[in-house]
Amino acid sequence: MNLAVIPDVAADARTPRGALEEFVWRDDETSGQRSAHRDQRSEDRGQRSECGEQKSEDRNQRSAAGIQNPEPGIQHPAAASGFTFHVSRFTREASRATYPLAENPPLVRYLQDNPGFHVIQHGCHHDPFEFDLLSRPEAAELLELGTARLVEAGLPRPETFVAPHDKLSRPAYQEVSHRFRVLSTGWFEWRRLPASWWLRYGFKKFRRSPHWRSSRTLLLSHPGCLLSCHRQPGTILESIIYQIKTQRLTVLVTHWWEYFRQQRLDDRFIAVLHETADYLAKQREIRVISFADLIHGSGPRF
Repeated sequence: MNLAVIPDVAADARTPRGALEEFVWRDDETSGQRSAHRDQRSEDRGQRSECGEQKSEDRNQRSAAGIQNPEPGIQHPAAASGFTFHVSRFTREASRATYPLAENPPLVRYLQDNPGFHVIQHGCHHDPFEFDLLSRPEAAELLELGTARLVEAGLPRPETFVAPHDKLSRPAYQEVSHRFRVLSTGWFEWRRLPASWWLRYGFKKFRRSPHWRSSRTLLLSHPGCLLSCHRQPGTILESIIYQIKTQRLTVLVTHWWEYFRQQRLDDRFIAVLHETADYLAKQREIRVISFADLIHGSGPRF
């Protein structure tokens, strides 16, 4: 099973519409302790932040301009949540609490004790549109920080990357392909892709293939979150079966917190998960593989 892990999750991680992410479970006492601890740890980062702010004034202006209209019809979460967005990583770290994975030993032990989980890097802090407005140096910095957080927790260096909210800038695509063997996302937009990828992208569109390759990096797209509590339970498995039968490789996405909405078990949705697992296990012509299997040649080639 591929497990998308946020390396250094923001305490106030939000959706693209500005709402608090459902995977953020509030515990005021713990949150306060972590925030205080984070402030002490980031004192030197705050000093670096002052330098970073001076050097990145033009970058900040560009980001602010991008915030005004990142995508038609969607209000940027910075406006809704009241915080400055994508000014610089150092400014963001010094002013907002994050939870590095290594600071959660029980979770780290759980991941290490279950080798069936293949950990993939899911952004860095899971800020809204985290990799959408970045220059190439900024993207490189944030990717390196995320990888470092996973490695310092004792996990293997990740080979697969998933961007929060499936949004990447052109420079971010370049840096991800430089560092990872697999990129999994919801869709690809040619205007965001590096120009050197356009020919391969055109061939992918001609073949009507959801998956393709750019140099050494396998580029995968999924058909949306089919296994979701926001869909009608009686239609979920049918939709999954349809996708599997129409593609050589299907990336099936689900979110763990949807099974525990408002910190309560959703028995009906959990039953759908079990039903899906039973179906996949009984189909001889279907093989469930990880992204690591694709990297090492155990799966279809693209």
